[in-house]
Amino acid sequence: MKSGNAQQNLWAATALFLLLSTLAFLIPPVTTASGILPREYRLRLYHTHTGEWLDIVYRRGDEYVPDAIAKLDYFLRDHRTGEVHHFDAKLYDILEELTVAVGRPGAEIDIVCGYRTPLSNEFLRSHGGGVAKSSLHIQAQAIDLRIPGVETRRLRDIALSLHRGGVGYYPRSDFIHVDTGRVRQWCFKCAA
Repeated sequence: MKSGNAQQNLWAATALFLLLSTLAFLIPPVTTASGILPREYRLRLYHTHTGEWLDIVYRRGDEYVPDAIAKLDYFLRDHRTGEVHHFDAKLYDILEELTVAVGRPGAEIDIVCGYRTPLSNEFLRSHGGGVAKSSLHIQAQAIDLRIPGVETRRLRDIALSLHRGGVGYYPRSDFIHVDTGRVRQWCFKCAA
């Protein structure tokens, strides 16, 4: 009786294999005009204030994915007020480039701060230092971050080497700032 069941299972597996093989020829492959699928750009983010995670493909080739961009904008909202602002998508490219440049493509990025309303920005200015009055966080053109397992000083050096915008270094708070403004750098409360 066992050999009969084994024979039936073999026939069923063979039939399934033949069916799937036939279907594979009937379903056209996904290709582009050039026949090459565009590269996917992925971000894996953790927000240190909200405790939220996001793992998302935000760009395929040269095309940003609108739904993904909207999710990223929401993820990077002002965590104090909940207000959402549309980010400069080039900032997402900087984040992705950072993971590649540190030798950890697709690594988790811890977000310390994304968008800030003018009210939140002023609150931070009055309760500490290192916050610019006209911060690019207000324009959704800046993100404060760290990459777990990567020394913050090294991350700063790599961000500077990209020449993609401003880079701030906050060693006492253990994060860097990147933005899509003009290329410049600063260090907050660094030893002389």
